[in-house]
Amino acid sequence: MGIAVNLVTYLIGTMHLPSSTSANVVTDFMGTSFLLFLLGGFLADSFVGRYRTIGISAAIQTLGTATLAISTKLPQLRPPPCNATTGGENCKQANGFQMGFFYMALYIVALGTGGLKSCVSGFGTDQFDEKDEKEKSQMVYFFNRFVFFISFGTLMGVTVLVYIEDEVGRSLACGICSASMVIAILVFLSGTKRYRYKQGLGSPIIPIFQVIVAAIRKRKVNLPSNVESLFEDTPEASRIKHTDQFRFLEKAAIVAEGDFEKTVSASAPNPWKLCSLTRIEEVKMMVSLLPVWATTIMYWTTYAQLITFSVEQASTMDRSIGNVQIPAGSLTVFFVLAVLITIAVYDRLIMPLWKMWKGKPGFTNLQRIAIGLALSTCGMAVAALCERERLKVAKGASPTLRKLPISVFLLIPQFLLVGSGEAFVYVGQLDFFLTQSPKGMKSMSTGLFLTTLSLGFFVSSFLVSVVKKVTGTKGGEGWLADDINNGRLDLFYALLTILCSINFAAFLVSTMWHGPKRSKPAPQMAVVDKSLADRL
Repeated sequence: MGIAVNLVTYLIGTMHLPSSTSANVVTDFMGTSFLLFLLGGFLADSFVGRYRTIGISAAIQTLGTATLAISTKLPQLRPPPCNATTGGENCKQANGFQMGFFYMALYIVALGTGGLKSCVSGFGTDQFDEKDEKEKSQMVYFFNRFVFFISFGTLMGVTVLVYIEDEVGRSLACGICSASMVIAILVFLSGTKRYRYKQGLGSPIIPIFQVIVAAIRKRKVNLPSNVESLFEDTPEASRIKHTDQFRFLEKAAIVAEGDFEKTVSASAPNPWKLCSLTRIEEVKMMVSLLPVWATTIMYWTTYAQLITFSVEQASTMDRSIGNVQIPAGSLTVFFVLAVLITIAVYDRLIMPLWKMWKGKPGFTNLQRIAIGLALSTCGMAVAALCERERLKVAKGASPTLRKLPISVFLLIPQFLLVGSGEAFVYVGQLDFFLTQSPKGMKSMSTGLFLTTLSLGFFVSSFLVSVVKKVTGTKGGEGWLADDINNGRLDLFYALLTILCSINFAAFLVSTMWHGPKRSKPAPQMAVVDKSLADRL
């Protein structure tokens, strides 16, 4: 986080990249980091295991931060400083080699982050036996401490680390990251003999593809009217009731010649040709999550603005408190505080009052997401108004003035609103995807949740590129000018407000559509026994 929140100021101030390009570099980096969670989870579940994935990923992340320290330290790997006497007009942008080395370091960090974050919480829960009531209760303490240290690390990143980057040296800050990771790896390895290692069940992505492939293969086969004739080999206690949604997928459960393969002791269905009805219902459940999944991406697009353009806004404003100069990247501390305070207020005040009034322990997961999306929409509206005020001051100030005579604390409301929104959206999303997904696909649903973060950053990059191209003219630079004092960032924020409002309406529609549309409880499905398999 210490690298991410202050990255845009380095790209603009040291690498001399345009404002919009710098924002896209940051959002692409963050988006890739979250997207690589899926790769890390897939490798851990299918091949390597969580323990090895954590160790390898931590080492990769250490290598990445060390390479980043070298990139920011050596003068050969960054362009010469701008000439202050010419007002920064003769700034030379970083060349291809310099940017290439910087990108290499950045994406090594992203690769390590993806593998590490996808496994560390799951490996922690592996240390507890859920069948043992005592250990199951102890797991709660693990999660509390896990979240506490993540929050503590984030606070250190956006305050102490950002201060070191701005006031002492960015290479030193990256070196501290590397040294911290080396210590963390040693602590992790020290527990090797004491850890519990659980066997991976394989990636849940494969069964989803198997159902889709089997259904496509039998697309020309008519679906029987009697559900009992469809294949089912799942134990009765683990079966899922039949639904009337996405019935095309049920063609994967139609028994046909060649669907079974001979093994040493018996015949077994080929999973790419024949799938159980329960497996198909699991895939149906995952598909039904997609509308809600799609409408939560927009929140993370608004979040991306806080670590890009909002930090750039802060760098142009008066950030002094007495004789102390607040680093622009440290303003995100208000975002973190908003998350922590909102969670505390919700846990200690709103939930008890809601239970007294409605008899339910707090809002539902979809209600939480709705509140979070509404808060983020308000946050973008406020950001547009605040930027309009900042631009008024910028137009009346001297072009050579480095810091505008307007307090950086004008930006606090947008950080607080979007931060409070995360407290609702993040928890609501996690709860929704875990509780609404089938038991055998919990890790897949978590990955689905994490992709909303990734796609939110990529959508931000896409919007910035489109707005830059559409509003830019030969005589001017459009809304997203290289110098934001010459642009119309307020209109870009206004556009995001409109898009968030449309997305919020789409979310409300998707929640009405989502609910489980179950048919009447179906009779017990016929299990295809060995004799029938042998005949086929």
